[in-house]
Amino acid sequence: MSSSPRKSARPAARSKVLPLFAAFAAGAVLLVVVVTMLLPSSGTNGTSAGIGGPFQLVDQNGEKVSEANLVGKPSLVFFGFTHCPDICPTALFEMTEIFNALGPDADKVQAFFVTVDPERDTPEVLKDYLSSFAPQLRGLSGTPEQVDRISKAYRVYARKVPLQDGDYTMDHTASVYLMDKTGAYVAPFNAKRAPQDAAQDLRRYF
Repeated sequence: MSSSPRKSARPAARSKVLPLFAAFAAGAVLLVVVVTMLLPSSGTNGTSAGIGGPFQLVDQNGEKVSEANLVGKPSLVFFGFTHCPDICPTALFEMTEIFNALGPDADKVQAFFVTVDPERDTPEVLKDYLSSFAPQLRGLSGTPEQVDRISKAYRVYARKVPLQDGDYTMDHTASVYLMDKTGAYVAPFNAKRAPQDAAQDLRRYF
């Protein structure tokens, strides 16, 4: 965008852009909140709550992962993408802090970061990205069809949003799903609290 030769025009331009940006940000937050509120708050199993179901993906090491891998330990499941500027790394950092707070109990819980952007998030990309977070986190990817299948099973909203430079970003559900050790959906998990409190909550599902 070309700059104006008059300095007085710049504050006027900013005065127009800032409200538009604020409105966009508020809309994005509202979208996340509304999609999150659509999720059932509790359920006795994944089927009755309408959350969860069969899937076939691979992790960052190329190992196959399915719904059977959710059995045996409580699981945290989060959908996102590696190009996410803030929400995803924040959620993964919060989960990392929870694993740290669990101490010797950390391996009694597992966590899955499921990409909503399989075109860019290959296992290799996920492996590099997750190296900064807890080792218990497994990044899951697959074909677009496989990712679409698990997204629908977990009622995840995900949409590609084109950017002006020809690139794109993703709008997506930003909830952490808590699954019990039978693989059944329990409720959205609140990771935005003191790590010790979240860790103590998880211990109820060992």
